Amino acid sequence: MGVLRLQGKKIYLTHGCVNCKTCLRVCPRGVFSLEAESTHPRCDACPVMCSIPEGGYGACKRYKNQGGMIKREARLISIDEVKGCISSKDPLIQEPLITGVGSGTTYPDFRPSPLIVSGVRDGVDVVTVVTEAPLSYSGLKLKIDTDQYIGMEGKRVFVRGRGRRHVGHFCTEEYGSKILSLGGVNILTSKHGIFAAKAIHELLLGKEMGFVVEEGKELVVQIGKRPVIDGSSEDRMRVGCGSATTGLFAPLMAKAADEVIVLDGHITALFTEHPCGRYLGVKPSGIAIKGVKSTDGRYFLEKGDGWGGTDIKEPLEVIAHIDTRLFKKGSTLLITETTGERWAYYEMAEEGLRERDLTEEAKEFLRVLRDTCEPTRVSGIFAAGVGGSARAGVTKNPIRLTRAVHKGEVEITIGGARPFILPGGGINFLVNVEEIRFGSIYLTPTPSFVLPVEYTMRLETFRAIGGHLDAIRPLEEVVKGLSE
Repeated sequence: MGVLRLQGKKIYLTHGCVNCKTCLRVCPRGVFSLEAESTHPRCDACPVMCSIPEGGYGACKRYKNQGGMIKREARLISIDEVKGCISSKDPLIQEPLITGVGSGTTYPDFRPSPLIVSGVRDGVDVVTVVTEAPLSYSGLKLKIDTDQYIGMEGKRVFVRGRGRRHVGHFCTEEYGSKILSLGGVNILTSKHGIFAAKAIHELLLGKEMGFVVEEGKELVVQIGKRPVIDGSSEDRMRVGCGSATTGLFAPLMAKAADEVIVLDGHITALFTEHPCGRYLGVKPSGIAIKGVKSTDGRYFLEKGDGWGGTDIKEPLEVIAHIDTRLFKKGSTLLITETTGERWAYYEMAEEGLRERDLTEEAKEFLRVLRDTCEPTRVSGIFAAGVGGSARAGVTKNPIRLTRAVHKGEVEITIGGARPFILPGGGINFLVNVEEIRFGSIYLTPTPSFVLPVEYTMRLETFRAIGGHLDAIRPLEEVVKGLSE
């Protein structure tokens, strides 16, 4: 916000502070404190809830205090104004005339691809070039839906069993899923490269594979199936983080208990302090919880193999203290995971919190929470590139093919499946392996993966990029040959 000024060795606070409290969280010496809550109008567009002085902006620089009213400082943009930023898609080339499955591979690369086929769509001449391309520099991203703790990001992944073959790493955690990165050029060219390639290929064939995360958990995974982690599996994928759960179901939570804590390894929510609770007029319960406060009612807890992917093994461990002047005898507390798989319900008694049976309102909240979750599963995204020598089978001028792909003039498909083409140099792609015909991906000892690739474009584009015009065959001729 530009409100902190360093002069000499002192920091001065200037006009414009919005009480976002970031300085309190990040200062290594803890020198900042708030003397009093701001009296400026509060913005309710996000959990930070900035208090914005007259004429000033909130921390995101989107909302402004205009005459005591918080308003979005921008105009709405129409789709026509951004069309120039979107790659054009030609509907005539979005599907190939044929697939590359079973087409064979051209090697050396400079010769035309095995099949270059022409056809007519809506009166326009279209060309599809197909091949089964050996892609050495590739890998698999496994998306594993689970809230369970599997280890620290960046740790190596090994094939389960003897030998500890290094085949990848635990890449990141994304909103209720763990992402494993298997293979890639550096691993495939290492001494364990062939083992990594074989493990990936087994997964691509739909088979079950076992892995171990370094200093973490043992995983049994199969694409399209539920993951098994240290011998146990979850049936449900969380509906969202603790804060998102509160945002979705706040009206039900208000009826379920006097206070609701949603334990989650990303953001744990304290309902009555959360903006959703305040919006509904719920009063503070007097319960404070452990963790690093992000914004009101949203806390970061240590990750672990406890409830909701946190380090909390017993639900009441999350409570820091209780103000019994507010949380009086008869007050109720519900602690739950984001999936509703585990929960605990308490009532305040003379001797403290004691467990009790769920009320009908609490049962209804947990039922809706569980019913909103999706089944857990393992998904696979194959990452590779056809920006290398494979282009020579299409054109004598490979850079023109690359440019045409990024302009949207050439559509690439993998066994008929449409990948996401990464921006920037080369033709790197990500493709959902479940959209590719079973058994269409092969493994060679290089090691490399052989994938069916189709390049589809208008004939005029094929001519402009220097394509192998002499190798074109009519679609009818090729299809007739398939049936004979």
